Amino acid sequence: MRYAVLAMLVIASAINLGDRVHLSITGSAMSADLGFGPVALGYVFSAFAWAYVLAQLPAGWLLDRLDSIKVYGISLVLWSLCTIAQGFLGALSTAAAIAGLFVLRFLLGLVESPVSPANSHIVASWFPVRERGLATSIYNSAQYIAVVVFVPMMGYLTHHADWPSVFWIMGVLGLLLAIVWFRVMHQPLAHPRANAAEIDYLREGSVNVGSDQKKAAPRFDIGVVRFFLKSRLMLGVYLSQYCLTSLQYFFITWFPIFAKGRGMNIVEVGFLATVPAICGFIGGIAGGTLSDALLRRGVSVSVARKTPFVIGMLLASCLVFCNFVASPYTVVALMSLAIFGKGLAAVNWAVVSDTSPPHLVGIAGGLFNLFGSISGIVTPIVIGYAVMLTGTFTGAMYFVAAHGLIGACTYLFITGKIRGLEVAY
Repeated sequence: MRYAVLAMLVIASAINLGDRVHLSITGSAMSADLGFGPVALGYVFSAFAWAYVLAQLPAGWLLDRLDSIKVYGISLVLWSLCTIAQGFLGALSTAAAIAGLFVLRFLLGLVESPVSPANSHIVASWFPVRERGLATSIYNSAQYIAVVVFVPMMGYLTHHADWPSVFWIMGVLGLLLAIVWFRVMHQPLAHPRANAAEIDYLREGSVNVGSDQKKAAPRFDIGVVRFFLKSRLMLGVYLSQYCLTSLQYFFITWFPIFAKGRGMNIVEVGFLATVPAICGFIGGIAGGTLSDALLRRGVSVSVARKTPFVIGMLLASCLVFCNFVASPYTVVALMSLAIFGKGLAAVNWAVVSDTSPPHLVGIAGGLFNLFGSISGIVTPIVIGYAVMLTGTFTGAMYFVAAHGLIGACTYLFITGKIRGLEVAY
């Protein structure tokens, strides 16, 4: 049943990432209809991340206190309602529409904040350590499934219908999924179809199958945060996640607009964006497979997690070569290589489970995601100003590609040995 649980995480994560990326597809049409420029669009893109950053630690604490599956389901309902509401902004004036879009994107970030740490929490409850790298990579690869499945649909709807239909359809899909989620998702000990053999297998694999039934954190303690922040290992992991997430935010916010500026219409952008996404999915599966294979061969956790991450981030830095080519198809090829590398590097989410005490996986995941999400504030705004000041994406590409090199160096020279941390909480 752990694979059925993982399948639901993939589907829910795909809907989740689809609801983050729709503004990158509808952004040009909305800008034309509502009358705002690249800087305003950059700030709107970042609104999600502002709330996402602010809510990560409370969301992590909430997940350590309550059933992570129920928290996830409630989040799914709320973010779907926020998505539907964005489709009604066309009836407002320019100023009101921009303000409303910022507020709704902010609320979207707020209610989606438990999702990534909840994914980590649920995987830690359902998968033994030796399978966790691949399981983590599979649910992280849902972001690419979202692009392959939803971006062409969004491009088609924006071109042939109108941009509000994108928000309405995605929101309804989320609400329908929420009904299924509450019916089929359960913790291991409460799952009606998880037999004793699977529960024993999880226990033998060092899984705390009762982690959601025995909540150890009675209140939010800033000492837990200080403990993680004083760790050189965790600071290296957090910085690397910041770098990795910067690449993600470029892809899900500005890349379609960047590609459109290379001579493609929005329908072509929608379909061509699936190529990097497919490569990212392949990279994600390959990274998890490589990491778990190394572990089975007796390699240390440090080498098993660092190898795909470092290779992946170095490949992601190849994005800079987009500045030296003219063909939009070559740009897509380079973006595909970069996103393949980003997929390889996504195994770093498994490090959260590898290092965290079982009763603090939620807050550890929240802190990890907080650092990553800061780049969701910085990256869209920096790119917005770069495009406004220069009229091109040249500086933006240097900026994003540099994150690949910095992330690789962080894992090589800062994190040190990846190991389980022990704290008396």
